[in-house]
Amino acid sequence: MRKPIVTVFGSNDLSEVPEVEALCEDLGRMIVDLGCRVACGGLGGSMAAVCRGAQSSRYYQSGDTIGILPMEDADAANPYIDVVIPTGLGLFRNMLVARAGDACIAVRGGSGTLSEVAFAWQINKPVASLSNTGGWATELAGSR
Repeated sequence: MRKPIVTVFGSNDLSEVPEVEALCEDLGRMIVDLGCRVACGGLGGSMAAVCRGAQSSRYYQSGDTIGILPMEDADAANPYIDVVIPTGLGLFRNMLVARAGDACIAVRGGSGTLSEVAFAWQINKPVASLSNTGGWATELAGSR
C-alpha cells in the first residue's frame, strides 16, 4: 500500500525565527509518525527542517522525504532529502510541489509559498496553515 504524502510549503530562510524551525522539525517528525511521507521544494529553511524532523522519526524509512527542486542540479537539495527530483523549471515547479501531496501544509512563507497554496487550492488539495508562524501561512489561515 502506498504511503500518503503530505507536502509542506514554507520559507527558504528561517534564520531569524528559530522557533518556526523547531516547529517544522516537529511537524516533519509527526507526519512520518502518522505513516506518511513528506514532500517539499527540497531546499533550505522550512524544507530542510521538516525533512530533518521526518528523518528523526522512529518510523522513518529511506524514501520518506521527497524534494522537488526548481533547478536541474540534484546536488542543490538539502541533505535530508531521500528522493531528489531536479526539474529545471524554476518557479514553475511550484505546481508539482502542490500536486505531489495528498494534503498540504503551509508554514510561514513568501510569494513562493503563496503560489503553492494557490495551486493546491485550484486542484482541490486540502490545505492547512500553521497560523502562528507568520508570512502567508498566517495571512491565509482560516480562508477557504
